[in-house]
Amino acid sequence: MLVTLREVLKDAQEKKYGVGLFNTVNLEMAKGVLAAAEELKSPVIIGTAEVLLPYASLEELAYFLVPMAKKASVPVVLHYDHGLTDKKIVEAMRLGFSSIMYDCSTDTYENNITRVAQMVKIADMFGASVEGELGHVGANDESAGDDSIYTEPEQARDFAQRTGVDALAVAIGTAHGAYKEKPRLDIGRLAEISRTVPVPLVLHGGSGLSDEDFKNCVANGISKINIFTDINCAAAKAAHDFYKEGCGLTDIQNQITEAVKQETMKKMRIFGSAGRG
Repeated sequence: MLVTLREVLKDAQEKKYGVGLFNTVNLEMAKGVLAAAEELKSPVIIGTAEVLLPYASLEELAYFLVPMAKKASVPVVLHYDHGLTDKKIVEAMRLGFSSIMYDCSTDTYENNITRVAQMVKIADMFGASVEGELGHVGANDESAGDDSIYTEPEQARDFAQRTGVDALAVAIGTAHGAYKEKPRLDIGRLAEISRTVPVPLVLHGGSGLSDEDFKNCVANGISKINIFTDINCAAAKAAHDFYKEGCGLTDIQNQITEAVKQETMKKMRIFGSAGRG
């Protein structure tokens, strides 16, 4: 069934488990993610991000993601992640995405609030939920260790109140992409933000963290965890491992889907969402 972040993250926040967002760029990945959710009876968030649109457009993805989400036996949020332009965000909602993330985190604090608050009003007309970001989850480079990009607890509470977001992505030391060295997560900061901010919190840059890192983040307030690199690499590895001379796409596409499914199930068990759908 197609739902919004509001419907899945409230329970996750109250019962201390995490719901994964698994971004997808093709049908094989989408089938793997949704098969994992149905087998484990887990709520799931699936979608794409603006930086991934060169690989599959919103319109192309919506053609199969919307009906697949609607007919699923578990709650499915169709989410547009890291939306950078108003035009693409509105397009996603028009196409049936039930949730969007408006990333204004590199703008000034007041501009971030103003822009996200305006988008919350627009999303309300579509019945969609909105995620914002405060602080900045950087690329996997030297910026990941810069304290100035971390989320401040009191500012996070002000941001949530003034924007009306349904979820808030916080910066506690994670980075997008594959990690070059072990991340240094500020769990104390996360716990303080969780005590201060009423809305569910989101962890970006999840791929590559250890099982204990994930469990520690969920225990200290994270309700939504973003994953792409891990399932993307699982799909590529399956294509490599099962390819042999003379075989076609149909000879390996089921193995690709199965690899994505298994990696997704692994994450759902770690996050604690299995059996919650």
